[in-house]
Amino acid sequence: MNHEDSVLLHTEGRVRHITLNRPRALNALNHAMVLRMGEALDAAEQDPSVVAVLLTGAGERGLCAGGDIRSIRDDALAGGRTSLDFWRDEYRLNARIARFPKPYVALMDGIVMGGGVGVSAHGSLRIVTERSRIAMPETGIGFVPDVGGTYLLGAAPGEVGLHLALTGDTAGAADALLCGLADHFVASGDLPALLTALDTCATPEAVVATAGRYAGTAPAGELAAHREWIDACYAADTVEEIVERLDGYGVPAAKQAAATILAKSPTALKVTLAAVRRARRLNSLEAALDQEYRVSSTAFTGPDLVEGVRAQIIDKDRNPRWSPAELAGVTDEDVARHFAPLGDGELGLGPAAGTAG
Repeated sequence: MNHEDSVLLHTEGRVRHITLNRPRALNALNHAMVLRMGEALDAAEQDPSVVAVLLTGAGERGLCAGGDIRSIRDDALAGGRTSLDFWRDEYRLNARIARFPKPYVALMDGIVMGGGVGVSAHGSLRIVTERSRIAMPETGIGFVPDVGGTYLLGAAPGEVGLHLALTGDTAGAADALLCGLADHFVASGDLPALLTALDTCATPEAVVATAGRYAGTAPAGELAAHREWIDACYAADTVEEIVERLDGYGVPAAKQAAATILAKSPTALKVTLAAVRRARRLNSLEAALDQEYRVSSTAFTGPDLVEGVRAQIIDKDRNPRWSPAELAGVTDEDVARHFAPLGDGELGLGPAAGTAG
């Protein structure tokens, strides 16, 4: 499949459709797809006949399962740098979507994970359904939430975003709405009618109004009912203390969260905690993406990303051998190294690519 086939473009009425088209790979993003999306947004912005952009995923399973992590692992093993080039353009696309001047409608139906969140949750109209399964599961592969994920999760109410970041747990429609990752719930059975209606819109205002008209009430989620223990436990200073509070809180779901966290990469967990908290103090998505690029560039050279992808995707033994294997083995210096400036290698999206203290 060439890059034109992996991202399909067509216009219906005055709406430019962008379809991620790698259904067998659950529409996982590669570099060519990111570049083609960027070109499509440039063209749509400059075309006065286009009033909105609509992002969908081919197939029945979801919008996008994230980046192509198998190829990222291969690149890391080979000592390459193509993944850093991919992330540079991907993060720039994430910022481009967030600042796109026309309505950017993302259908977050089915599975939306990692890079899939990056091309959807920064949009101006994010639609979820009862089938939506949204997650930033990076700590399970020895990586750290990126594509603006630390910024989005850091802005979620209370500590629910940090809970999702550390556990990698999946958010359904109601939880995505609670966390600010989505704007409207539309039942999956109503999506065809919504798409038809959007294609008849002649103005940006009509697009916004039409999306709202099809919105309904999402089935009950889980996070709202768990806010008490989530906010209490994840307010702790360290990952070790968070796990201790969860384990001792006396609520089965909290104890399960502790066990889930302890299965993740210790290094990724500590860096994720720092990244989300630093992102909360940054004044823009661009600054957060600059920070994430530093973190990703460092994580790319560490042992846990290669090992995590091996355990989850390659061998599928689900038994990663993290290094260090325990939280106590990850020092403050190990964490701080992920946030060190990259000099000439900075992403440079923010006005001043400095670090948050």
